[in-house]
Amino acid sequence: MISNKNKMIAGELYDPIDPQLLEERKRGHDTAERFNRADSDDERKGIIKTLFGSTGQNITVEPALRVDYGYNIHVGENFYANFNCVFLDVCPITIGDNAMLGPGVSIVTAEHPLPSEERNSGMEFGRAITIGDNCWVGTHATIVGGVTLGNNCVVAAGAVVTESFSDNVVIGGVPARIIKRIE
Repeated sequence: MISNKNKMIAGELYDPIDPQLLEERKRGHDTAERFNRADSDDERKGIIKTLFGSTGQNITVEPALRVDYGYNIHVGENFYANFNCVFLDVCPITIGDNAMLGPGVSIVTAEHPLPSEERNSGMEFGRAITIGDNCWVGTHATIVGGVTLGNNCVVAAGAVVTESFSDNVVIGGVPARIIKRIE
C-alpha cells in the first residue's frame, strides 16, 4: 500500500492528517520558526540547509519564512528570498540558479478538490512547481501548483501565476499573462 506521504509527493489525493505527515509538518514549522528566531545570517543559512531538500552553496533567505515540510524545496546556486516568503511544499518546488524572490512571495503546490463532497472529505492533493534559472519573482506574487516557468522569466509584483510560461518573458496580472518578451 502506498503511504500518504508518497501519494502527496506524487500529486495524488492524500490524507493530510496522516500521523507521519502531521509529525513532518510540525518539524517543518518548528524548524522554520527556529530559522525566524536565529540571531545571525550564518545561523539562518545553516538551518535552511537542513530544512530544504537541497540548496546551492550561496543562498540567502530572509526571515520570516513559512513552509509546510521544507524537504520538498530545492533551490540552486545564488538563490535569494526576501522577507516573508511562503513555500507550501506538499509537492516538489524546484528553483534554478540565480533566482530572486521579492518580499511576500507565495509558492503554493497545495490544492483542494473542486467538488464540495471531495473537498469536505479533508483529502488534498498538490502539483509540483518548477522555476528556471535567472528568474525574478516580484513582491507579493503568487505561483500556484502545476506551473513551470522557463529560464530568464520576470514575474511582476502582485501577479498570480496559474499557468506555465516559456523562457525570456515578463509576466504580470491576475491571472498572469505575457506583458513582453525579453530579447
